[in-house]
Amino acid sequence: MLDIKEVTKSGSSIAKDYVNRVLEDVKSRNPLEYEFHQAAKEILSSLVPVFEKKPEYMEQGILERFVEPERMITFRVPWVDDHGKVRVNRGFRVQFNSAIGPYKGGLRFHPSVNASIIKFLGFEQILKNSLTGQPIGGGKGGSDFDPKGKSDKEIMRFSQSFMTELCRHIGPDVDVPAGDIGVGAREIGFLFGQYKRLRGGYEAGVLTGKGLGFGGSLARTEATGYGTVYFVNEMLIEKGLSFEGKTVVVSGSGNVAIYAIEKATQFGATVVACSDSNGYIYDENGINLDTVKRLKEVERKRISEYVNEHTSAQYVEGCAGIWSIPCDIALPCATQNEINEQSAKILVSNGVIAIGEGANMPTTLEAIDIFLTNGVLFGPAKAANAGGVAVSALEMAQNSARLSWTFEEVDAKLHQIMKNIYQNSVKAAEEFGHPDNLVYGANIAGFLKVADAMMAQGVI
Repeated sequence: MLDIKEVTKSGSSIAKDYVNRVLEDVKSRNPLEYEFHQAAKEILSSLVPVFEKKPEYMEQGILERFVEPERMITFRVPWVDDHGKVRVNRGFRVQFNSAIGPYKGGLRFHPSVNASIIKFLGFEQILKNSLTGQPIGGGKGGSDFDPKGKSDKEIMRFSQSFMTELCRHIGPDVDVPAGDIGVGAREIGFLFGQYKRLRGGYEAGVLTGKGLGFGGSLARTEATGYGTVYFVNEMLIEKGLSFEGKTVVVSGSGNVAIYAIEKATQFGATVVACSDSNGYIYDENGINLDTVKRLKEVERKRISEYVNEHTSAQYVEGCAGIWSIPCDIALPCATQNEINEQSAKILVSNGVIAIGEGANMPTTLEAIDIFLTNGVLFGPAKAANAGGVAVSALEMAQNSARLSWTFEEVDAKLHQIMKNIYQNSVKAAEEFGHPDNLVYGANIAGFLKVADAMMAQGVI
């Protein structure tokens, strides 16, 4: 640990050296985990002003503890497919930080899932959850299982096997998972049913994103997409702008994207494009959301089917080209690192005024620099997409109180939470010398709450 008197003498250089040393430790202790390295670099580099002002955090080794998960669980998930063949996947759960509440974060079922992905998501989740103002810590989990092309029975058998191991590590006051990519209402239902069967009791608060008939919350489905638009709207209002009359491009066509499209449209924008993992559709007249909802939520088809019903629309193979479509506002709602340096330059040259990250870390560090350098309003994921976990926390509160709030009540709470996140991020950015930089502001605002809790609880 650093000597507090030494730190006080030379603030800036020692704070930078401290952060750089911890970042290098993260890289050396977690080799080849590039997504985790990227998230750590983005977060830690913005915290230097904090350690300049609060050297006591260095004295107590807050950052060393902050970057190390409290617990990382890896487990085998065997299951039987419809042909009687035994399959084996790998399951993960990272319980990253519980300083302000039980671990909270989604489960992702996708072939790309590995330790690096789970750690980056869990690390981001610490700050995201802190920003909501709710008493929830940071965690994340998932599996390299791919639900695409699987029958309902195969997904059920996999989910039951996954929960058979996971149930040892979670609980309403310990760790509360939710959904993420590949884990929707169907999967949450299977997971909850298995948990209930194994534990022999009805613990509604152990999972969020549940069906309305067994403890779910109204507006949870819409929360991440709506929240992203609410956050971007606050950025626009600050500059005397609005969604009204703006052209919007949204990547993805899952839960987050669909409800970002819905809310942006309600605010008067025209959403002209969305995508899935195969390609994107462009409809200059505006995306017909009813068609997208039916294709993706009911029929579970590819987005390419859209052009069969809307002949004015175009379908293009591959996803990267979606960012070449001129727009005023871009909402990346698909997956990590989907906007790279080249895409960012195209968006800027086409006159984009605002970016709202609906997905987790969808913009590379180089692309973020381009947006900030060119004065583009930028809403970082941990702030802009915090609406989902915020309403998950509201679902936990309803479960604990054995009551249900109306859609309007939950939506109003969500809207206020997103306003608070924006205002707190702006305030932190200004206080620590980086006005108008919400990357710094969100990271600092989220970190301060967690760091103070860690300080108060001693070295644990």
